Amino acid sequence: MPKVENTVRARTVTAIRAVVATVMCILFLIPVIWMMMTAFKPREDVISVPPKMFFRPTLEGFVSLFTQRSTLTRMQQERLERNPNLGWADRMMLQRGLKIIGPSQYVQRLLNSVIIAILSTIAAVVLGLLAAYAFSRFRVRASADWQFFILSTRMLPAVVVTIPIFLMYTQIGLNDTHLGMILLYTVFNLSLSVWLLKGFLDEIPREYEEAALVDGYTRWQAFRKIVLPQATTGIAATTVFCLIFAWNEYAFALMLTRERARTAPPSIPTVLGTAGVEWSAIAAGSLLFLIPVVIVTFALRNYLLRGITFGALRQ
Repeated sequence: MPKVENTVRARTVTAIRAVVATVMCILFLIPVIWMMMTAFKPREDVISVPPKMFFRPTLEGFVSLFTQRSTLTRMQQERLERNPNLGWADRMMLQRGLKIIGPSQYVQRLLNSVIIAILSTIAAVVLGLLAAYAFSRFRVRASADWQFFILSTRMLPAVVVTIPIFLMYTQIGLNDTHLGMILLYTVFNLSLSVWLLKGFLDEIPREYEEAALVDGYTRWQAFRKIVLPQATTGIAATTVFCLIFAWNEYAFALMLTRERARTAPPSIPTVLGTAGVEWSAIAAGSLLFLIPVVIVTFALRNYLLRGITFGALRQ
C-alpha cells in the first residue's frame, strides 16, 4: 500500500507541475500570439474597440511591410480597377485607395541585421573562447582584476556611451557602416562571452590536456582536439546569448546608423501609412524578425539544455 500511495502522490505532483508549466507557457506566449494575430488582421480590425479575437485573416500587413505606397484619387483608382493585369497585392492596396510604387527597405535592413549579428557573434565567441581559455588554464597576473574589468564593460547602459561612440565613429568614418556595428557588438558581447565560457572551461579537468601533452600533442592540438569537443555545450549557449543581444539591440542601431547599415529593430516602429501607424505591418515585421532567432534557439536547444547542467564531468 505505501508503494501505491507513493506512486499516486508522484503522479499527482507530476500532473500539477505539468499544468503549472502549461499555464506559465500560455501566459508568456500571449504577447507573441497577439502579435501573430495582429499581423494577419485587416486594418479596421486592428484598431477596433473592443479588440476582435475572431477575424478574417489577410496578408495586408505583409504587403504594407514590403512595399511603398502612394494615395490615389478617385479617378485614378477607378482607372486602375479596370486594369486586368493587376496582381493580388496591387488589388489589395487598391481597395484602400493606395498604389504600390516600389519595394520597401525592410528586406535590406533585415539582411543588415543578419550580417551584423552573425559576424559579431562569431567574433565575440572566438575571441571570448581564447581569452577564457587563457584565464582558465594559465596564471595571469591580476587575473581577478582583469576579469572584473572585462565584466564592468557590460555594466554600462548602451545609452550612456552612445554619444561618445557616435562622435568617435564620425571622426574615423565608421558611422553607419557594417564594420562599425560589428566591432561595437563584438566588444559589448565579449565580456559576456569571456565570463560564460570561462565557467564552462573550468569544469573540464586539466588532466585531459596534461595527458594529451604527455602523449606529444602541442598546446594548440590539445585545445582543438580535447577541450573544444567538451566545451561544445558552453560554446552553443554563449552563441545563442550573444546572437540574441546583437539581433535585438536597438539603441546603438538607432543612433549610429541611418541608411546603409540600419538594422531591423529601429526600422520596424517607423512603418507609417498614409493614414497613420500601420500596426498590422509593424506586427508582421516583428513576427518575421522573431523567426530567425527562434529557429537558431530551437536548433541549439539540446546544447542549451545540456549547458545549463554542464559540470557533469568529474576529475
